[in-house]
Amino acid sequence: MSVIQRLPVVLALSGYWTIFGTFGFDSSMAASLSPKKSPPVDKAAVETALAFATAISQGDHATFGKLDFSCQYRWVTGLRLDPSASSASFYEQCWREMTDTHAHTLTRTDVGMEVLWPSTGPLVFFGDDVLDLPSSAFVMDSIGVSPPGSGLHLTVANSRRIPDGSFRLKPDGNVIGVPATVVEVTVHYHDPLTSPITYAPGTVRWTNTVKRPRQALKSVTTQWVVFSRLKKHGFPQDTAVFLLPVPTEPETAGARPDIVPFTTERSHAIPNSLTWWSPQDQPGTLAAAAARAAAFPDLRDRVALLNRILLIDPRQTDALTVLSKHLYTALLRQAADRHNLAIKDHALARAVNEFYWNIYSASARLDLANTMEMGGLTEPTPADFLYRMLPPMETLAETHPEQLDNRFRLGVAYRWNNDQLPTIRTFESLVQDIPDQHQTQKAQALLQLAWSRINKVSWNRVLHDPESLKAYADAEASLALAELPLDKFLAEYTMAYCMIFMPSYGDKAKLLHHLTEAKRWFDQIAEKNDTVWRYFLDTELLKAVLDADPMFQTILASSRKDRG
Repeated sequence: MSVIQRLPVVLALSGYWTIFGTFGFDSSMAASLSPKKSPPVDKAAVETALAFATAISQGDHATFGKLDFSCQYRWVTGLRLDPSASSASFYEQCWREMTDTHAHTLTRTDVGMEVLWPSTGPLVFFGDDVLDLPSSAFVMDSIGVSPPGSGLHLTVANSRRIPDGSFRLKPDGNVIGVPATVVEVTVHYHDPLTSPITYAPGTVRWTNTVKRPRQALKSVTTQWVVFSRLKKHGFPQDTAVFLLPVPTEPETAGARPDIVPFTTERSHAIPNSLTWWSPQDQPGTLAAAAARAAAFPDLRDRVALLNRILLIDPRQTDALTVLSKHLYTALLRQAADRHNLAIKDHALARAVNEFYWNIYSASARLDLANTMEMGGLTEPTPADFLYRMLPPMETLAETHPEQLDNRFRLGVAYRWNNDQLPTIRTFESLVQDIPDQHQTQKAQALLQLAWSRINKVSWNRVLHDPESLKAYADAEASLALAELPLDKFLAEYTMAYCMIFMPSYGDKAKLLHHLTEAKRWFDQIAEKNDTVWRYFLDTELLKAVLDADPMFQTILASSRKDRG
């Protein structure tokens, strides 16, 4: 740039400094040119918001009433329902009005085995209107109560001035304006096992019946509108929190009632401030809770706590194991209640209970299909147990395939749920994975595979299905490996049952042979019960075959002899 080109710039700068040289450049002008400073924090407003939220969380009705603007406004203006009421009883009324606004979040809607911890008492669930709720809902005293205090703690995140709030003390009075401050308070919940529940982030409300995933809330930032300088207008406190508008009546019929007070902001949760508990937050708490749940005497309590754990960590191994195992046991217990046989031998009892559902799942199966909700019932059905235990079993099979006992239960559950191909594949995989030297375990897997094939043939009503031949072969292989009398009995009986559907059904002598051998091995079971033997013979399809031919009278006669 040449000297001539630079000259206008130099002259301009020279004129600029001349102006400041003429008028002076003091600190006040510097301040006016600097960025505008935010107004000082109203400490009284911040303290009031914190005290107000704390009072709600601790169930302190008196402090709440003293700091609630709506309550104090009605006290000052005489808008009380009972003018003669004491301050304590009036504060109780204000408290009830506040809790009524979020009472619906405490309504339990547990169905079947979907119950959540705490299993009894209030369960705080914020539904679709989570951002429409007043701030008090997030600190109510029903949330996570754990001695010696509430299950939450509060920290002030921010505060800012907003345009003044306004109201009238008399219908024809002047409009009063008072300073208003928004105080942002972050609510931190202590315990993932007792914190509120919300729908999982990102889920939307579909028009079908698919259940939306839920999560446990970890923290949320709420804002509280605080009014200041109230004493000069006759209020007992100089600051108060505007939580809910004052209920007013219109001055004339058909007119709109006054909005008391009028503000540009309201007390509510701040969007995008919600955070949820994750598996990494308190893994030790979840593991300890799973162990605690396993010791609960009541199944509802057990399931509720395990469901809560899996809400936070869907892959928590201990919770998955305990939940699936206990629900499976509960389903077997329901079978025992139905057949009502007195069986002392634990292994035999388990086999009979599983056999009950094997037969039922391929015939009526109504109670394995209709849940408590579908049937409009007051108690969980077998379907509730079945549907709830399948997902944790599947997760365990994926994350811990080495847990063979879980895969056994999963394959059986698939069979009872009439998932024909998954149950067959599960036991084919088990037979492949179990080492040959583990004869008993392999024999049991082969036997379960045979019953999975029988289930497919029996339910589909396709006689002479090749699966029946495979089932017979599986039972025969199981017999060759079996070491226990119970397993040998079940293998022989299973081969006999397979023959109902086989082309070789005409070989009645072979069918009789299997039943005779089954009875021989049955008699070697410790603490055997002959009523159980009759129960196996009286199975609907087998009984029809045995009753139709005199050849089987010998085996039936032994049953009648046992019957006495």
